Amino acid sequence: MSETTAKQSGKREGYKRLLPIGRTTRKSVLLADRTADVTITVGGLLVILAVFGILAFLAKEAIPLFMGGELKKQDTYVLQPMQDVIWSNADEYQTMGLRIGSNGRVDSFHINSGRPLSSLELDFGGDTATAVGATNSRSDMMFGFADGSVRFAHIALEVQVLRAEDMPAGLTQLDEYDYTDGSAVYRRIPGNQIRRIFIDAKVMPPEQIAAEGVAIKAIGFALGGTVERPTRSYVSFDAEGIGRLTRSETRVNLMTRQETVTTRSSTLPPLPEGTKVAKVLLTAQADQVYVGLADGTVHRFDTRDFNKPVLAETARLTPDGAQLGVLGFLIGDQTIVVGGNDGSLRMYFRLQPENAGTVDGYKMVLARELERQPAGIVAYDVSQRRKSLVTLDAAGNLWFRHATSEQVLLQLKQDKPLAEVGVQVMLMPRDDGAVAITPAGLVDHWTFYVPHPETTWRAIFGKSWYEGYQEPSYTWQSSSGTDLFEPKFSLVPLIFGTLKATVYSLMFAVPIALLAAIYTSEFVHRKVRATVKPMMEMMESLPTVVLGFIAALILAPIVESWIAAVVLGFVALPMGLMIAAYVWQMLPPAMALKLNGIPKFSFMFVVIALSVWVAAALGPWFEQTFFYGDFKAWTNHDVGTGTPFMGLLLWPLSFVLLTMLFNRTVGTSYRLHVRGLSRQQAGVLDGARWLVMIVLSIALSFGLAMALTAVGFDPRGGVVDTYVQRNALVVGMVMGFAIIPNIYTLAEDALNSVPAQLRAASLAAGATPWQTAMWVVLPTAMSGVFAACMIGMGRAVGETMIVVMAAGNTALLDWNIFNGLRTLSANIAVELPEAVIGGTLYRMLFLAALTLFIMTFVINTVAEIIRQRFRKRAFQL
Repeated sequence: MSETTAKQSGKREGYKRLLPIGRTTRKSVLLADRTADVTITVGGLLVILAVFGILAFLAKEAIPLFMGGELKKQDTYVLQPMQDVIWSNADEYQTMGLRIGSNGRVDSFHINSGRPLSSLELDFGGDTATAVGATNSRSDMMFGFADGSVRFAHIALEVQVLRAEDMPAGLTQLDEYDYTDGSAVYRRIPGNQIRRIFIDAKVMPPEQIAAEGVAIKAIGFALGGTVERPTRSYVSFDAEGIGRLTRSETRVNLMTRQETVTTRSSTLPPLPEGTKVAKVLLTAQADQVYVGLADGTVHRFDTRDFNKPVLAETARLTPDGAQLGVLGFLIGDQTIVVGGNDGSLRMYFRLQPENAGTVDGYKMVLARELERQPAGIVAYDVSQRRKSLVTLDAAGNLWFRHATSEQVLLQLKQDKPLAEVGVQVMLMPRDDGAVAITPAGLVDHWTFYVPHPETTWRAIFGKSWYEGYQEPSYTWQSSSGTDLFEPKFSLVPLIFGTLKATVYSLMFAVPIALLAAIYTSEFVHRKVRATVKPMMEMMESLPTVVLGFIAALILAPIVESWIAAVVLGFVALPMGLMIAAYVWQMLPPAMALKLNGIPKFSFMFVVIALSVWVAAALGPWFEQTFFYGDFKAWTNHDVGTGTPFMGLLLWPLSFVLLTMLFNRTVGTSYRLHVRGLSRQQAGVLDGARWLVMIVLSIALSFGLAMALTAVGFDPRGGVVDTYVQRNALVVGMVMGFAIIPNIYTLAEDALNSVPAQLRAASLAAGATPWQTAMWVVLPTAMSGVFAACMIGMGRAVGETMIVVMAAGNTALLDWNIFNGLRTLSANIAVELPEAVIGGTLYRMLFLAALTLFIMTFVINTVAEIIRQRFRKRAFQL
């Protein structure tokens, strides 16, 4: 017989010896036992697999955020040469492109095949354009001419959807999908429809802005305003160096549709004599003009006072020794793009720093310097959707970049690099392709897929410098009311908000839950415990959405109206209970024993109610005395100093320090003296000691507070700052209420599981019930108590509805208890309905879920390690 068989046989014999004589275990019981064993094992494995499956799914959805871009194809073909190509455009479907020559000739072509389409002549009156300015959409432009005149034009590739039966006959096939009648391109699309793309060109009559015969050399053009009041602004520099700024505002009568046009013009301050302007930029509001020179110097004019523009700043924006290659705006006109002939690419913001040293208080600040290209930047184009751009250097390298994340998404190259002057680069309207056109007619067309250009590890978990911000910051803001908005996807404020909500809720829940567990486990009668514990467990069944609703609509307004009384309540309630405890200690033993049980338990609720009433009654006096009559104004730094509140914060610490000092110095003598006194005498003496300690601790805490104030320390701006109605205080109170049952139930069970002989031994040695609970029972049950706190922490980390309703949902990064927050779970609940499947926000929410999953996993793992250490210590008992 093998050793294994012998062991099994011995095990069966052992089972038989445990059974009554003459009885054997029924086969059905053995079968049920084995079935349960297999079921539990398989079920546990399936749970583990399910957890890892969730983890894998979250990772699968989040990983594409970091995959970069993919080049799908590159086409190269040659068009008829066109000298002096001054502008180009393409439609959003990458179907039809056009290029415009300085003589007004417009040639169109099929982008995918390179087949030429129709041509047309713009009405330039026989003149040749000497300058051009256009909007970011590339469809609205302004041309300057040698005679000092300008013409406005709208040259767009329009899209029209037709019924399938309206498709013209006799079309020429361009490729697998597209057909043409020579001037327009047709394609069948789902829904039995046809998409028609054609050129819509309109040129306005000339307007004379410079002296007759003085050529326009540079133009900046912008459209802005609203639908009811559109504006058209432009700035021009002529051959004599005179800069002119013009702004037209059209007011539309919504009733009669009559238009009234108001035009204002002014002359910019003169530049130094001999200055040759290379590039001019104008913001959509016409409040800033940037004039770039060939050596990299940029003059900034402040034109907010339209009648008195001033030269506000002059700075060199290219690296030392580099000449200006390109100068322009990203979408929104807030970021200035500066490319040098050394391959450098810089981004500047107009900010208002301290000691700006400029006329208007603003300064062009270098926000970021992107990776340098192998050769000088000769052309660029910016995205019409986000902060992306393409840059082409003299060696034919085309780089697709994202400005904010500072990453190079794709590095492409022309098939036959030609460093020609006048090369045109277009980034497709959907950021899914690019076209480079040389005057010789060489065309390179790239089609690529870059779904998430904004996301990098640094952008998500590090600081990014966004437009309008004075410095890099952690920011979450996924959407806004304008198309010019830049999404901000830092998860750090959400992680911080999760930890903030957890910390404040545990500050409320842990002391109450643990003290309640100790009290019901060690001090109350079993009948009281049998009533209290089920009631506490019933609290856990309350829906958190109901708690959040109550917190947002009832509790938050009450706390805001009675905030001084609430703050005082955190002092009055413990003080009231301590006073009641000392009063009870002074009662005669017979009376105390007679009132023990329900009367004593009821007395505690009376004390709590009385303490709350005292806090409410003294609230106005407390606010007037400590917070200068207005708590919210005090938190906002409008009145007073931080001394009173700092004294309150330091009071518990001062009391603990004095208590420790007392115990270290005269504690033993005091205890020996108290042993010889009666119960009433000991109670009076202990109460007097406690009163003296309170007075001394108040004096110490406020003395320290005044000293800290004298050296410039103020608690406002830290854990205390501007008050908002839905804040972390309300969240902590309500979420603490929600997790108290979890912590209480598990902690109470752990305390009750401590062997009774340990309690008996402690009491027999002369320890009081309180000493037994604190120094024997609690250390023994510490592993279970710690596990209870960790489970409560896990509940707080994942809580959603309370935070959604009561926290204000503002992603902030400070510990101020009086302002709001946004957690990872609440962010998922709020943002997911607005997220497009597969979009950046959609995948960021899955990354947030993965982050929350990992946080919970790490916390639970660390908690289990610590719990095991506590358990080993307790096991030695």
